[in-house]
Amino acid sequence: KENFVMSKSDHLEEEHFTFKRTKDGKLFVYWKNRLVRTYVSQKAAEILIEIENAESDRDVQFALARVTGNFKRGNEKLAKKKRS
Repeated sequence: KENFVMSKSDHLEEEHFTFKRTKDGKLFVYWKNRLVRTYVSQKAAEILIEIENAESDRDVQFALARVTGNFKRGNEKLAKKKRS
């Protein structure tokens, strides 16, 4: 599993991620009401289990951010400076 360090000022405090599951086992993940990923079969089931076991809405947001790859780690500015 990947470990992420999150600050209190991160964007996961607000609910930007939403999801929709279908009867045929698909999971649609949305970022600010835009579809970003579709998962099927085993991967969808794994994500749904993680969401159902989440202790808070923030944990759900964190899980969805992690699986979609839409996660700001806070080091983007540092990396940009090093490239300059």
